[in-house]
Amino acid sequence: MTINLTEINPGECYRILESERFGHLACCKDGQPYVAAIYFAFSGGIAYSFTMPGKKLDWMRGNDKVCLHVERRSSAGGWTSVVVEGRFEEFPDSDVRRSERLHAWSLLQKHLDWWEIGSMKPHELPMPDGSPHVFYGVAVTAVSGRSAVRTG
Repeated sequence: MTINLTEINPGECYRILESERFGHLACCKDGQPYVAAIYFAFSGGIAYSFTMPGKKLDWMRGNDKVCLHVERRSSAGGWTSVVVEGRFEEFPDSDVRRSERLHAWSLLQKHLDWWEIGSMKPHELPMPDGSPHVFYGVAVTAVSGRSAVRTG
């Protein structure tokens, strides 16, 4: 049995991002990397997600260069991996960013468990003053991918 490793073109990478919803987000502060599991929804070149205040959010606010890794395993033993290099964009509940915040929420809430990793499920549209929920996006600056298929 051999493994055939191939590069995936950007169009295929985007199709995979649109069909998946779980990945690992990497950020960095003072040369120290940090990786966290996230649920996301991908649309229009942005991976939308949400979080609660904490280390990941603090680090992304301090350094907006982030990376998202998405992996798909095949029942035949192969895999597909997509890496997104991007920039963190926060969507606060302000007049300027409200439409993006609502768009992120509308995409994410299509899945019943979208809030689990971020914790503390928002019970309604995230608009009350002082809400601890932070919606954000990873705007793609570069994307690459690989696929491994077992043959023979």
